[in-house]
Amino acid sequence: MSDYSRAMTVTSEYVQNVFGQFDAHARKIEKAFQVTMILRDDKLKISGEEKNVDMAVSVLEQLFAIADRGTVIDAQKVDYTISVATNHPEENKENIAELDNDIICHTVNGKPIKPKTRGQKAYVNAIDKSMIVFGVGPAGTGKTYLAMAKAITAFKNNEVNRIILTRPAIEAGEKLGFLPGDLQSKVDPYLRPLYDALHEIMGGDSFMKNMEKGLIEVAPLAYMRGRTLDNAYIVLDEAQNTTPAQMKMFLTRIGFGSKAIITGDLSQKDLPFETKSGLEVALNVLKSVDEISVCRLTSLDVVRHPLVQKIVNAYEEYEKRTKQSKQKDTTKNPTPKKQNRSGRR
Repeated sequence: MSDYSRAMTVTSEYVQNVFGQFDAHARKIEKAFQVTMILRDDKLKISGEEKNVDMAVSVLEQLFAIADRGTVIDAQKVDYTISVATNHPEENKENIAELDNDIICHTVNGKPIKPKTRGQKAYVNAIDKSMIVFGVGPAGTGKTYLAMAKAITAFKNNEVNRIILTRPAIEAGEKLGFLPGDLQSKVDPYLRPLYDALHEIMGGDSFMKNMEKGLIEVAPLAYMRGRTLDNAYIVLDEAQNTTPAQMKMFLTRIGFGSKAIITGDLSQKDLPFETKSGLEVALNVLKSVDEISVCRLTSLDVVRHPLVQKIVNAYEEYEKRTKQSKQKDTTKNPTPKKQNRSGRR
């Protein structure tokens, strides 16, 4: 290890927040950048390879700035700040602490809901700006949750008259038709993630009252056919499982004063083999249409357990290698041309 070191003055009252319980965050930073940190009063010395020390200092400056705003530093914030410094150093010049300014709303328990990554902030900004927004990205990036938060906020502010939440009812490799119960009982499992978000943000009583009044509707995508949806906030979840015809049907339901958010993960399609995804087709067809925004979230925007980000990255690498392997096989063994009836090629 190099003898290079840098010293920074820190605010003592924030040290416990930034370093974490039993210095868990500090050890994570040391391990990520192979540096050593020594704290004496309000002086923090970071030693190691010059490049690593500079990145560690950048991460610590960001975390102390977040702590200065009164925000509790959790593992997600530490992991995200480290990931940005490591994988996107050019973006690290912007202050990650600024993300704390954009509070969308609060849950029924008082927990603030806000974008936690730059990708999520761009997504929320697109929702504010555009009539139709496509949020595409891997699991755990907050696509649906943030869309639900924006929908509920608009509803509470009387910007729209109702909220409509929908998703295609398609099995994820399992057949659920044999389960007991009526049609609603069979459909509810597909819509459970939407119910969960509504309960957490609105509270059970408020959710049920608005459901009974018809101001909040949670329904399968098939129920959207033939309707015109005016003055509504519409969220289509799991859009990768729509067919092109279903996606066209949904997009043409949108009326005056409405806003639609379409979320999906193209790597998790449950459609029959070789069936085109309506989301994929729509992204190609509508890419140049005004008032439509497309936000592509990445593994860097995953806000679940850090292991989820590693799983997403591992699958992306695997799919990339598989695709390259298939392309090489196609190049080496091109499909032979069919013979005509005369036997000539």
